[in-house]
Amino acid sequence: MKYTILPHTNIKVSKICLGSMTWGNQNTESEGHAQLDYAFEKGVNFIDTAEVYPVPATAETQGRTSNIIGTWLKKTGHRDKVVLASKIAGPGDYTAHIRTTGFSKEAINDAVNGELKRLQTEYIDLFQIHWPERSTNRFGIRAYTLDTEWSDNFNAILHGLDEQIKTGKIRHVGVSNENAWGTMRYLEESKTHSLPRMKTIQNAYSLLNRTFETDLAEVSLRENIGLLAYSPMAFGVLSGKYIKGIEGENARLHLFPRFSRYSSAQCTEATRQYLKIAEDNNMTLAQMSLAFVNQQAFVTSTIIGATNLEQLKENVASINVVLSDEVLAQINAVNDVIPNPAT
Repeated sequence: MKYTILPHTNIKVSKICLGSMTWGNQNTESEGHAQLDYAFEKGVNFIDTAEVYPVPATAETQGRTSNIIGTWLKKTGHRDKVVLASKIAGPGDYTAHIRTTGFSKEAINDAVNGELKRLQTEYIDLFQIHWPERSTNRFGIRAYTLDTEWSDNFNAILHGLDEQIKTGKIRHVGVSNENAWGTMRYLEESKTHSLPRMKTIQNAYSLLNRTFETDLAEVSLRENIGLLAYSPMAFGVLSGKYIKGIEGENARLHLFPRFSRYSSAQCTEATRQYLKIAEDNNMTLAQMSLAFVNQQAFVTSTIIGATNLEQLKENVASINVVLSDEVLAQINAVNDVIPNPAT
């Protein structure tokens, strides 16, 4: 395994982070524990969850993922050997079963305490704002419309998080699904008012979605706020299994067709071209896709997810794959012709 330091901390984290959002829905507790065992054995010490998981979010399943991590921590006694990241759910019609109070001080307190109980721990290493409270562009939206109903609350959110840090319940904070303006506003507030600094940003990044490079990459590198790249496999599309027709009936896009972000004609064509590059260079598409993300200078850790151990083994092994300049040039040539097809 390869390791890096969580920006502005002394916390060492694996370059591969184990994502968990299928546990409690597509995966059972025992399967989740098996994935944790394998990843830990291979040197993965970074685990990501959220109070809204598993996904799709429902009132019946909410919190199951963190419960599964909690029972594994209790069974193994590995709490002091792993770095735990979690998130408070933002407002939305699919999270109203959790709360409708946004990121108020009370909401942050409720979210933190709920996760501590589920995870069976006394502290969370990295606590993140899952998505902005204001309405802004994310998940493939292109045209921007100003949210005139929202009132600036960056300062209030940071004060709420600061209270949790001072109690020792969380150690560090980050953002997720945020854009450049929001990220810089958080950093401005922390500098101006001596409030907690956002250390990481967890956004989607993959061969099919390189929008992070347009402006956030510069923010990440100049401000040293590390990307925790999620969906590096584009919901499994970048495994090549859908193109090859070997995905199986329990594949994510069959079970949950609403997650069609990476299933457009443009995405399919780009994936075909990436698959050819991988095969021509004696790699699987999955390992090439993950290696591409792993190698980016602004990436602190790549969040991988799997529904079975074979997938997990292949994904973890990507840490040993290094793409040559020639392969990177071939990848960039595809992106020049079909840029960011998922957006």
